[in-house]
Amino acid sequence: MKGYVYILASKRNGTLYTGVTRDLSRRLFEHQNNLTPGFTSKYGVKTLVWFEEFDLLTTAITREKTIKRWPRKWKLNLIEQINPDWEDISHYLLGL
Repeated sequence: MKGYVYILASKRNGTLYTGVTRDLSRRLFEHQNNLTPGFTSKYGVKTLVWFEEFDLLTTAITREKTIKRWPRKWKLNLIEQINPDWEDISHYLLGL
């Protein structure tokens, strides 16, 4: 079963949230519509700025745990490698 690791942001260089899911489109919908009480709803973290897809959910969970331990600067660099303008990349999910 596939898994996804993703990073949401409140704005460029704003508050970040790293998560993991089996269904990224559904999870993003939940975040964007405040259907998930907690951190992302409280801090307005709704913009998908980075994600990776894995063949196995367990691999995605391992990657998420690794990224969560990283310093903030490393996470910013990870985002800017593929998304230097911090655009909402949720449109890439249409093909998933």
